[in-house]
Amino acid sequence: MINTVRNTVMAVLNKDNNGYLTPEEFNLFAKQAQLEIFEEYFYNYNNLLNKNNKRLSNTGYADLPRQLEEVIDTFTQFKALTLSAASEQTFELPTDWYTFVYVKYRHNCEGAPNTHTEAERVSEAQINRLLSSNLTSPTKHHPAYVFAQQGLSTTVGPGTSTYGNLGNQITLYPAKETNCTVACDLTYVRYPKDPKWTYNTVSGSPIFNQSAADYQDFELPFSDQVEMTLKILQYAGVNIREAEVVQFASTQEAVNNQSES
Repeated sequence: MINTVRNTVMAVLNKDNNGYLTPEEFNLFAKQAQLEIFEEYFYNYNNLLNKNNKRLSNTGYADLPRQLEEVIDTFTQFKALTLSAASEQTFELPTDWYTFVYVKYRHNCEGAPNTHTEAERVSEAQINRLLSSNLTSPTKHHPAYVFAQQGLSTTVGPGTSTYGNLGNQITLYPAKETNCTVACDLTYVRYPKDPKWTYNTVSGSPIFNQSAADYQDFELPFSDQVEMTLKILQYAGVNIREAEVVQFASTQEAVNNQSES
């Protein structure tokens, strides 16, 4: 799809000799356009569910929430997380995570049944309050996690001398017991991979080369091809300072959005 989109973009730009878009510029704009559409999935999904609750949606081919859910599901991944260095309860998150679906706390002990339980997300302030009492502290049957690295080997709350980068790690509670280990399995929705239109230079002109090692097509469905093209055209119009291109792309995108609403 990426070569089709680029050919369309170049055809529109070259119609009146508006300007030229380099492959590097196209790849940059393509990445931004794909991220925009990806982000819109979740807002659109929320709006469709609201319509569903108001009985304004249908079934079968008109079941739009289900169709959009299927698209989002293609970005759902499962990964066993790796412990951070010098920690027994803090884990490194994947670099491409967008949102969590399920965090599994695995407490494995020698000679005893292993415990696999979904962990509940709590805030930094809340974990402090929970750990202040044995009655409210997380247990292996009711575990919790926070979005920060504590760097601690025991079940102690945040606010100590060691902090991590918010969003790069998660810390599970409680920590491991004697002769036990704590592991974490994450089901999450990832970001789409950065698209890259790869090429060979022939007689001074870039020629599409799909066999390049770093080639990456769009990961969005073909149904988003039109919107992808229009968004790239908007960026390209701003880049070459051509108001007509921006206006054309914005108008067409507004028409598409109106027909889909």
